[in-house]
Amino acid sequence: MASDSRPSAHRNDQAVIREALTTPATWAVVGLSENRDRTAYRIADFLVSQLSMRVIPVHPDAPTVFGHDGYAVLADIPDGTSVEVVDFFVRSALVGDLVDEAIAQRERLGIRTLWLQLGVIDADAAARAEAAGLQVVMDTCPKMEWPLP
Repeated sequence: MASDSRPSAHRNDQAVIREALTTPATWAVVGLSENRDRTAYRIADFLVSQLSMRVIPVHPDAPTVFGHDGYAVLADIPDGTSVEVVDFFVRSALVGDLVDEAIAQRERLGIRTLWLQLGVIDADAAARAEAAGLQVVMDTCPKMEWPLP
């Protein structure tokens, strides 16, 4: 799918952000590696240490991070694993196909929310996700949204 990197009409719903950041959940963090210098690692650490979320790394290298086994793609996460939020740390040009994978895995993993990180913008992918019944947060970061107003 082609990516639309233009600013979108998508508006983040503060209730969705609040629910994602305050409800104990498992977050699959796409792009999370063992590299502590990467933003994905620092934000995943924030999710674990400050918000008490469980984090599953999703990265082509399938690293173990924060004591949790990693998976190359969402489809590799085992049946019976619940993933409420998928957080994308990838370039906007790549996120559309990954959003489509999350849509395909939605029912099997129980995905409720897709979070496209700061600078990750794909209006078409967000619209597809919302049409599939997913909540979407786009172009912001959990750490920037915390503490909640």
